[in-house]
Amino acid sequence: MLKTLNAILLFVSLAGVVGVYALKYSVEDLATDKGRLERKIDRQNAELSLLQADWAYLNQPAHVAPIVVRHQAALGLEATRQEQFLGFDALPMRPAALDNAALNSLFETLASGVDPIGQIIEAN
Repeated sequence: MLKTLNAILLFVSLAGVVGVYALKYSVEDLATDKGRLERKIDRQNAELSLLQADWAYLNQPAHVAPIVVRHQAALGLEATRQEQFLGFDALPMRPAALDNAALNSLFETLASGVDPIGQIIEAN
């Protein structure tokens, strides 16, 4: 009986040792993968910062202005004029009261399954 118990405990101990070593190597593999991914993320962040610097340089007005002048005729570009901007007095005023008849008509149209905005879009 004692020999059987010792044999079982020996096999359990060996299985435990093998399990611990397998766990150790799997953790080392995961650590290696983690390090590889962190290095890849660092490289990509460095590339992203370079691309952002390039984008900032290419969007500077001093860089864009000669390109605009060169292609102004082909694109039909012209400078913004003061007449293109309106004052606040040109904005339509908010109606004093809601038009209940128009709202009721709109709700009836929607309830009947007709899409008035879709009809306006299709007409244009």
